[in-house]
Amino acid sequence: MKRPLAINYADGRKTIMVAYYRHPDGLVYLEPFWEQKAENDKAVVIKGLLKGEGPWRIGDATISLVGCQGTDPDLAQQLAQWEFHVQSVDPDHYQPEKIRALAKQYGALI
Repeated sequence: MKRPLAINYADGRKTIMVAYYRHPDGLVYLEPFWEQKAENDKAVVIKGLLKGEGPWRIGDATISLVGCQGTDPDLAQQLAQWEFHVQSVDPDHYQPEKIRALAKQYGALI
């Protein structure tokens, strides 16, 4: 998987993007523990033009490396929990092909 990124929305919502791909309307991403969500909520499509060289802007959100531009303890904890989970499950549980297939179901350009 790619390096997880933080996404902060203008309304104060924030999360980790553990997988992310280009989408015809912008970007599609998966949050930690996406497999525990309802089928229609497993991925998020954010509309807009991706701008910048890091941190990046898209729509009303800012995307950055986790821990950069001021450490966020909530996101750091979320990422630590996710990384622990990934290390504790069967190595085949998060196969890249399955992750890409899910993202494609949401329109990812892969």
